[in-house]
Amino acid sequence: MNKEMLFTMNTAFRDEYSIYGYTYGKGAKAACIVGAMRGNEYQQIYICSLLSKRLAELESQGDIVSGKEIMIIPSLNYSSMNAGRKYWLSDDSDINRSFPGNPEGPATSRIAASLLERIKEYSYGIQFPSFYLQGEFISHVRMIRTGHESTNLANLFGLPYVLTSDSRSFDHATLNYNWQMEGTEAFSIYSGGTERIDEKSAGVAVSAVLRFLTRMGIIKYNCHGGYISTVMNEEDMVNIKAYDAGFFHKLVGINREVKRGQVLAEIIDPMDGKVLSEVIAPTNGIVFFVQDSPMVFQNVIIYKLIRKIHK
Repeated sequence: MNKEMLFTMNTAFRDEYSIYGYTYGKGAKAACIVGAMRGNEYQQIYICSLLSKRLAELESQGDIVSGKEIMIIPSLNYSSMNAGRKYWLSDDSDINRSFPGNPEGPATSRIAASLLERIKEYSYGIQFPSFYLQGEFISHVRMIRTGHESTNLANLFGLPYVLTSDSRSFDHATLNYNWQMEGTEAFSIYSGGTERIDEKSAGVAVSAVLRFLTRMGIIKYNCHGGYISTVMNEEDMVNIKAYDAGFFHKLVGINREVKRGQVLAEIIDPMDGKVLSEVIAPTNGIVFFVQDSPMVFQNVIIYKLIRKIHK
């Protein structure tokens, strides 16, 4: 393992702020793995720590294929993590909304520009972003449809689902989109939560990455075959929103088959304990996402269902 500085700058909070990458093997730039970009992404940096440990073991055993290099960048925003903040400390900006970046711009833009310049030559890019909704969800690979994406390669992670989505205006400022624009095969792996560590889903993510690296001829590793992934459009999911605000009493969790008309949860009045409304499945399907906050607000998404096409 080799530790190298990828970016450094002076800040108002510290003498200097530096970002490091950890490389395993030597040779062609085969794969780059990026972890936490936000200060609350504990699960994402934890997954990177597990991968770092495993790749160090494989390297010591001679199981990284000769002429291949893997880089892991565990965190781009550890100063916010140290301060208990989600975004960049000085201006509350988001690194993953700052790509492709500007070397002469504000801090997050400079970080994004320097990072992209350093990692754009890798053949495969794997990122662990946080899910945009708070809650539990089925582990999956997500890809922005740019015309450069490859769902066939995404299948090689062996996760249950590969989700694709149309690019929206803010996606153009993300790492995944700009990685693809630079010619890297980029994948976003979503596994577990964000502000909490989920050991089980972290293990799923690590296995998925090692499985992919094995299948791409980058490492030598005996792994379980995983799933035959189902490829689907994110837009085809069914969103279920809360009719009322109150305590959220979940009755059905993720990865469960449900039938149309089934009660999934209850919204309870926090003052008198009465059931304000029931959350009803509008169609047959599989629960992909369920929020995990003890209280919910009116009209927020609390469930996402994968619609079952076949009876």
